Amino acid sequence: MCKIYGYVRVSSKEQNETRQRLAMKDFGVEERNIFSDRQSGRDFERPGYQKLIRLLDKNDVLVIKSIDRLGRNYTEILEQWRLITKEKGADIVVLDMPLLDTRTSRDLTGSLISDIVLQLLSYVAETERNFIRQRQAEGIAAARERGVHLGRPSSPLPREFYPLYEKLERKEINLSEMAQCLGVNVHQLYRMRKKHEKCSV
Repeated sequence: MCKIYGYVRVSSKEQNETRQRLAMKDFGVEERNIFSDRQSGRDFERPGYQKLIRLLDKNDVLVIKSIDRLGRNYTEILEQWRLITKEKGADIVVLDMPLLDTRTSRDLTGSLISDIVLQLLSYVAETERNFIRQRQAEGIAAARERGVHLGRPSSPLPREFYPLYEKLERKEINLSEMAQCLGVNVHQLYRMRKKHEKCSV
């Protein structure tokens, strides 16, 4: 007997997957058959998706809200579509795009139309991802030009660093001894030293 599965994906912990889950339930997907990931769509190495693919069998149905929930990499979306529909013999239903319902497009014309639509939407999904990355890169570059500090705030150097650093400068101790006194490894000490020297400029 065929089973109906749903797949839900959001890119971050802040995003809400409720809308996608409600759409799955409205379609008739049971809660236990809905798989989800909170992960970027740049590839398909996602635990929820991989578990779902292992369960998918011939004549099963996979339901997704929109093609970008499946992924955002043009080439890999097409490859996964082929894997699911051709190798596994399962069907895919894209709720936001009725033309992408392989249950109703099994004839030659229907398959041709769905293939064209799939390729177009996959291209749009990847193009959008590239635009987002470009805007992020431009935003970061603009922020750096304004002198805005990006990333996590750096932690202050420990108080013990400064007298030990003076001893290092006077060659009373070496880097390994200083690292041992601070309870860090030499690589961490190099970063601390670089930070100190940068702040001292």
